[in-house]
Amino acid sequence: MRLCIVSETWSPDINGVAHTLSRLSYELRRQGVPVDVIRPRPRTPSHATGVNSELQVQRLALPGYSDVQVGLVTPATLRRFWDQHRPDVIYLATQGPLGWAARQAARRLNIPLVAGWHTNFDHYCEDYGVTWLASTTRRYLRYFHNGCDLTLVPTHQQANTLQQQGIRDIHVLSRGLDGERFSPAHRDTQLRQRWGVGEHQPVALYVGRLAAEKNLTLLHESLQAMREVRPDIAQVIVGDGPARAQLEKALPDAHFTGFVGQESLARHYASADLFIFPSLSETWGNVVAEAMASGLAVVAYDHAASAELINSGYNGVTVAAGDSTAFQQAAVELCQHPADYARLGRVARLRALEQSWTGIAEQFLRYLHQAQEAHHAPASACRIRPS
Repeated sequence: MRLCIVSETWSPDINGVAHTLSRLSYELRRQGVPVDVIRPRPRTPSHATGVNSELQVQRLALPGYSDVQVGLVTPATLRRFWDQHRPDVIYLATQGPLGWAARQAARRLNIPLVAGWHTNFDHYCEDYGVTWLASTTRRYLRYFHNGCDLTLVPTHQQANTLQQQGIRDIHVLSRGLDGERFSPAHRDTQLRQRWGVGEHQPVALYVGRLAAEKNLTLLHESLQAMREVRPDIAQVIVGDGPARAQLEKALPDAHFTGFVGQESLARHYASADLFIFPSLSETWGNVVAEAMASGLAVVAYDHAASAELINSGYNGVTVAAGDSTAFQQAAVELCQHPADYARLGRVARLRALEQSWTGIAEQFLRYLHQAQEAHHAPASACRIRPS
């Protein structure tokens, strides 16, 4: 088995897709699977570590959000690369221009395709005020994915949604977690002192991009309401993005860290007490599992990773997706009961530790073999797929 991953993002980019692909490729290499990568040229010239072969294509940053990029390349260029480094299966981690070109080239070369659903593009249409594009985007995504042998999504909830939208051959591939990296053992007294809190003062934490799709208005309102009932609560915001300045103005007493490295991030998680995550744009949400593994009580919508990992009231608190009033009430209620959020955090870690990257990678490899078998099955044994 030789795999080629096509993605708009790769480590050391700081986002969930890059993290997931980095961990999957690492685990696959440990199992003896060669991995090639096709991605846009990074802003700082570098080569992907631990891969067999790499093709870097033209990079185009999105206007107003330079941290997000797409790759531009012709199918002919990809065919030449694959003529020299022919993979057994191609994994498309993007449905953007790079993913489309790769899909066209792979079909021309008769190479099996597995597509991953890493981003809810139709949801982004609503967040950025172009709701009129949402239905067109869904039609395009249905066409894109139904031209692949398999589509992998991170949750059963997502699988049901996409099946209702007419996407076929969907399978669930969850996300893993490093339980040693993210652990309550990394709680840092000095870091808490820099936040100005004592041993028994609560810290409410948010980790993620600071952008419109993250539902930052509800984050701001919830943290404010928590401060009203717990004036001693500290608020820590880890991450960066185009909405940072606006959020800093709305939360003048919060500690804004910007992006932090993995080691520092683990200490930030472990040094907090509650994790407040109002986003509905995630397909998974690695930060939820990381917070749980770090022993935090999570307040989130019953969506994506939270829907898969949290049994509300047992190892965290979830509310119905989109019910902002219930979300704010849950955060306010929980922050007033230290014994409850400590108990939820302890149980949350046990659930998060069930998410092994080794096991996830083994399942991923089985799906790649399944795609090979389906693609090369005799014509009489398989149905005709539209392009």
